Amino acid sequence: MQLVVVTGLSGAGKSAALKSLEDLGYFASDNLPPPLWSRYVGELAEAGVEKAAVVVDSRAGRFLNQAPEALEEIESGGVRAILVFLEARSEILLQRYNLSRRAHPLGQGHLLHEIEDERRLLAELRGAADWIIDTSDISPGELADKLANLLGETRPFVLRLISFGFKWGPPQVADLLLDARALPNPHWVDELRPLTGLEQEVAEYVFSAGNDYYQALKKTVEMAASAARDAGRSGYTVAVGCTGGRHRSVAVAERLAKELAEVFEVEVEHRDVAKDG
Repeated sequence: MQLVVVTGLSGAGKSAALKSLEDLGYFASDNLPPPLWSRYVGELAEAGVEKAAVVVDSRAGRFLNQAPEALEEIESGGVRAILVFLEARSEILLQRYNLSRRAHPLGQGHLLHEIEDERRLLAELRGAADWIIDTSDISPGELADKLANLLGETRPFVLRLISFGFKWGPPQVADLLLDARALPNPHWVDELRPLTGLEQEVAEYVFSAGNDYYQALKKTVEMAASAARDAGRSGYTVAVGCTGGRHRSVAVAERLAKELAEVFEVEVEHRDVAKDG
C-alpha cells in the first residue's frame, strides 16, 4: 500500500493536490490528525485499498508535531509513505488570500505575519519531505501533472481553460491566447455590470452577437488541443481574455468547457473574476 501525505503552506494548493490525487484513484482525506494515520491506513488496507492520501497542515494544531512519528509507524508496517510539501512565495500567497478572502488558519489578524509564522511551524516537515513543490508560477492543472509524473501515474489528457483580464496581464502558463474583446461587453449595461460571466443573463448578452467569432474560437481550441493530444502531451492550456476578466472571457470559457466536454476532459479556472476595477 502507498500513502501520500500532502502538507505545506496554506494557499499553496493542498486542496487542489488532494483533488488531483483523488482523480488518480487515491482514497483521499483532508485534515486527518497524524495519530489516526496508522488506523486509517490499516482499515483501508483491510478493505483492499492500495492508494491513499491525506492532508495535514497547521490546522492540526497540537497534533502536528506527531506527524514524523506517525510516518515512521506507518512505514514500519510495510506501507510506502511519501511526504509532499507545497509552498509558494509570500507575495503569491498574499494575492491568493486576497482573492479568496478567506481567513488564515493561524488567525492572528496580520496575514503576512501568519504566513511567515506558518513557514517556521512547518519547517521540520519541510525538511523531512520527499518532494518540495513551489506552486508560485504553476496552475492547479500543472500541479496535478507534476504530482502524476512524480508518482508514476498516468493522467488523462486535460484541456485547461483560463479566463483572465488583459488589464491584469495574460497567464504565463498558456499555450494559446484567445481574445474575447470582439464580443458584446456587459460592462456597459448597468444591470449587468455587477454580475459575472457565470450568470445566465450575462452569457446571453455576450453571445447575442458575434456567433461566427465564437465558433472560430471554438474551432481553434479544438484543433490545437487535438494536435497536442495526438503529439502525446498530457494537457493543453488555453487562456481566454477580455478587458477585466469578469464578463466575456468567463462566459466564453464556460461555454467552451460545456461544448468541448464530450471531446476532452476539461478544467476551468476564472483567474480574475473576483477582481474589481
